[in-house]
Amino acid sequence: MNTNQQQPQDNRQRKPWYSAWWPFVVALCLLLLFNGFLQPLLVRSQLKETDYGTFTQYVNQGKVEKVLIEDNKIYFSIAEEDGDGRRTTYVTGQMDDPGLVQRLSEAASPSETGHIVFAQEIPHENSPITNFLLWWVLPGVLFYFFFNMMMKKMGQRGGAGNFMSFGQSGAKIYADNEVKTTFADVAGQDEAKETLQEMVDFLHNPTKYTEIGASLPKGALLVGPPGTGKTLIARAVAGEAHVPFFSISGSEFVQMFVGMGASKVRDLFSQANEKAPCIIFIDEIDAIGKRRDSSGYGGNDEREQTLNQLLTEMDGFDSRKGVVILAATNRPEMLDKALLRPGRFDRRVQMELPDLEGRMAILKVHLKHVKHEENISLDLIARAMAGSSGADIANIVNEAALRAVRMGREVVAQQDLEESIETVMAGAQRKGKMISEQERRIISYHEIGHAMVAARLGGSAPVHKITIVPRTSGALGYTMQVDSGEQVLMSKKELLSRIATLTGGRAAEEVICGTVTTGASNDIEQATKLARTMVTRYGMSDKYGMMALETVNGAYLGGDTSLACAPDTAADIDNEVRQMIADGYEKAKKIIADNRAQMDAAARILLEKETITGEEFMRVIDTPAQLVGETR
Repeated sequence: MNTNQQQPQDNRQRKPWYSAWWPFVVALCLLLLFNGFLQPLLVRSQLKETDYGTFTQYVNQGKVEKVLIEDNKIYFSIAEEDGDGRRTTYVTGQMDDPGLVQRLSEAASPSETGHIVFAQEIPHENSPITNFLLWWVLPGVLFYFFFNMMMKKMGQRGGAGNFMSFGQSGAKIYADNEVKTTFADVAGQDEAKETLQEMVDFLHNPTKYTEIGASLPKGALLVGPPGTGKTLIARAVAGEAHVPFFSISGSEFVQMFVGMGASKVRDLFSQANEKAPCIIFIDEIDAIGKRRDSSGYGGNDEREQTLNQLLTEMDGFDSRKGVVILAATNRPEMLDKALLRPGRFDRRVQMELPDLEGRMAILKVHLKHVKHEENISLDLIARAMAGSSGADIANIVNEAALRAVRMGREVVAQQDLEESIETVMAGAQRKGKMISEQERRIISYHEIGHAMVAARLGGSAPVHKITIVPRTSGALGYTMQVDSGEQVLMSKKELLSRIATLTGGRAAEEVICGTVTTGASNDIEQATKLARTMVTRYGMSDKYGMMALETVNGAYLGGDTSLACAPDTAADIDNEVRQMIADGYEKAKKIIADNRAQMDAAARILLEKETITGEEFMRVIDTPAQLVGETR
């Protein structure tokens, strides 16, 4: 691949000789097998020189079957076969015997007629040159091109995993003019762009840095949850710097045979040095960069050799050439400490979930590629997508475009985006699902119970929408709350209000319907998780106070937790959590009992319309109890 950067010839490193010559070796082995086993089966005759005396001896013995006289030479075959089952054709030298034809006509023969047959042609071997071309050169060329083509196809399907690609890195290489992504395509990550912009500037103007004695950071580690744009911003750095871009996944270094992963690392850095300045991007580096086992038992020798080679290469290359290493991971806590020290990955770039302004910026970037109405409220859509990553927002915009086509519209409207958010969160609508009237009534009161507790307690996000339309995720209805702004911190009062809101559905079932159902299973799970977090991590328990009772593992991949306390303490934590949820439940039941008239009126409207907005709900509950019966 051509680049605009030229390096002195003595700095270039040649590719390993075996990367080009191994197809010839394979072809030679196949030719030996071919000629050793197939040729004797296909070639049924061979040519052998003899003297005229031997010929006359065979004639007198009656062994000659066929004779051909050509250019004073005699070609003849006898009835006997060689040990390998092939028939031999003999040829004599020049001779002059006028009575030969007469004697041959009278001589006996083992042929069917009992006389020697005068043949017009006797099959015999080609010339040595012809045999060499047919049996060695032609099959060799065919074998070479066949295997070369097969290996190329295997490489296109994932050549890094091909066990025949000895030492080749398998990295995808993009020339400087092939990477079209720029920082303009990356939104919602302003801090990360500012950090990486300095690397781009160094690649453009290295002189102003080297004059003061500064050196280019060798590497930057991109850390964050999935979908936050780590790969995208790495391509944007290459696009802004206009340099070649090497892209490879950490798992592609993991090989079946020990030493091959390390060989791939060497080949990758060798290619990068040839094309410097350039950028190497290793995605999911935790596949090869996991912390090494200090005990020395149970380790993966291949993975550790690959990691050691990576550490050596990062120490060995000259940063003045402009080779920048970018790596991405969702599990930074699992990486080896030697990989994170200064001089290897000098910078750690956090790629967090975007805030409100970031979501709006990402939304604008993706809406550029679809036709949409001009009056779309980006602020409302961005607030409804709280906690979404850049990939989630791209998926929501695409779902909205697909819905607009299904609805027969030529542009994306506000309702398309709102419905796509609900589709991503709770699944598509299942309007055909049959639900009895009694169950619909319970579901209505359940959802209105959530909304009522949220509205009366305060400190909770305003109700945006209430629906009892079933969804494919299994939800029979839900209450959607949208914060009025971006909230970073939450107080203990707000968290307790949220727990009470989660129990509002079950409280409405018990107070109004006189029963409890399985519809509150997800509410119970969320309330329990929130209450436990308040006790073990947030220090919001009066009994334990500011004491950390659990640790978080894989914060960017779901945040699994493990308790760090004694068994007796763990049992007591359960009691604290149970009491916290019980207090919220009692609070929710009281609110619902005090607002029974508004609950009935809102439930009637929800049963009739199946979906109501937050404004419609607030108009009902703000109506005095003596007038609420007239609200329809």
